[in-house]
Amino acid sequence: MMLYAIMGEDRPGTLEQRMAARPAHVERLLALQAEGRLLLAGPCPAIDSPDPGSAGFSGSLIVAEFTSLDAATKWANADPYVAAGVYEKVTVKPFKKVLPA
Repeated sequence: MMLYAIMGEDRPGTLEQRMAARPAHVERLLALQAEGRLLLAGPCPAIDSPDPGSAGFSGSLIVAEFTSLDAATKWANADPYVAAGVYEKVTVKPFKKVLPA
């Protein structure tokens, strides 16, 4: 198993679609967490505020364990945010955690 960083970039103007797809998106993350494979996950506010309101989000970052880059990419491409048209682009890269130890 190896860690992978999954970076989703939101298509502008998709806050409503994001909120509608969020429960299914979070459910998949909770499944990774229950398996002990989720290091971190969260959205990137579109403005410099923890609660961006109607400004919404510019994307999301997930760092989790998968068996391969291919497995991580397949998982990322099946995200409800992809199906809902929220993510304009998804990048998946191997990730090596150094700190905190």
